[in-house]
Amino acid sequence: MRIVLVTDAWHPQVNGVVHTWTYMVKTLTAWGHEVIIVSPQGSRTVAAPSEPDVRLCIEPMRHVLRVLDGRLPDSLHIATEGPLGLAARRLARQRGWRFTTGFHTMFPDYLKARMGVPVGITWKFMKWFHQPSQRVLVPTPTVRDLLAQRGLGQLQVWARGVDTVHFEPGERDALPYKRPIFLSIGRAAKEKNLDAFLSLDLPGTKVVVGGGPDEARLRKTYPDAVFLGSQPHSALAPYYRSADVFVFPSRTDTFGLVMLESIACGTPVAAFPDAAPRAVLRPRLTGVLSDDLRVACLDALKLDRAAVRQQALGHSWEQIARELLHAQVAADPSRPLPPPWDRASDMQGAAIAPRTGYNLAS
Repeated sequence: MRIVLVTDAWHPQVNGVVHTWTYMVKTLTAWGHEVIIVSPQGSRTVAAPSEPDVRLCIEPMRHVLRVLDGRLPDSLHIATEGPLGLAARRLARQRGWRFTTGFHTMFPDYLKARMGVPVGITWKFMKWFHQPSQRVLVPTPTVRDLLAQRGLGQLQVWARGVDTVHFEPGERDALPYKRPIFLSIGRAAKEKNLDAFLSLDLPGTKVVVGGGPDEARLRKTYPDAVFLGSQPHSALAPYYRSADVFVFPSRTDTFGLVMLESIACGTPVAAFPDAAPRAVLRPRLTGVLSDDLRVACLDALKLDRAAVRQQALGHSWEQIARELLHAQVAADPSRPLPPPWDRASDMQGAAIAPRTGYNLAS
């Protein structure tokens, strides 16, 4: 299959959308599929409002057409609702292509926290954007139910996975600080609610890995915490396994891959009892959920790390990729897609690696 992925979020950004689709591209190309990525890379861009490190394409339609270069997709997936997503949606409507979309981020809550945009306005836009999609892929049943209440249809759960080979228990010496060590990994941004974590009265050391627009303020406000700045995704596993508890204070994420990565390393999670943690964690087994985040942090210290790790083993990226293939629809309704399992079934149990010469960051 020739799968066209349109995403406003791509390397060098570090977030859940980029991580998810990096693994999907790696797996799908290994199975013999062609994945055409339409991202801001290679286009004229400007910085996103309040996010100078995030680049937005300023000639999205021209860029989409240039990348496609006249090639008809077998399937088209629009992962984000930004300029490129809007351009791809418009092009698909003009040419009669069917497509799927993804709902990765609670943009109404995000824009409310960042810029004070009323959530009602953003929800109207989200409903309009996803309305012509054949399937709206969402990460959890909780998000599906929330979107259904907001009037969105064609909703299908498409979960997330974790690389349990890379993220695994091991040496715990990457964070040489006073224990217990409470760790948070993610963007230092207002919507991540890091103040709720850093303001807690906890023993030991609080550590934050990740950069972003709120990093300077957080460093100044919480001088007793350790800030390690932005780190490559490939370097995160030693931090996860070295921590005693991973703290996930966000109340706007739709999933939270970092929680899966943490439990794969055997580190339990403390979080608020919101949609994303409820979808990822098994309370009192892989993490503790509480409206009192301090209580959750202290109680998570008591969990069995071996049992935490065991629960992550059923979330392979290969299974998630098979579910993604199954969710695709033919862009041209007169040309049905081939059976989605043929290539994948041949690769079951095999090592997954990108084709020679394929660069995930290109």
